[in-house]
Amino acid sequence: MGMLTRVLVILVLAVIVGGGVFLATWDMPPPSAKVEKVIPNERFAKQ
Repeated sequence: MGMLTRVLVILVLAVIVGGGVFLATWDMPPPSAKVEKVIPNERFAKQ
């Protein structure tokens, strides 16, 4: 492997590991918007 290829592989691996650590430790806030959905009565089982 050439020196440039080796540096690029190490850089890509560092970015992937760093992104994984960031996503694992990020305290993402939950969505705050209310969601209301109308469900028609036909979707429920008749008794």
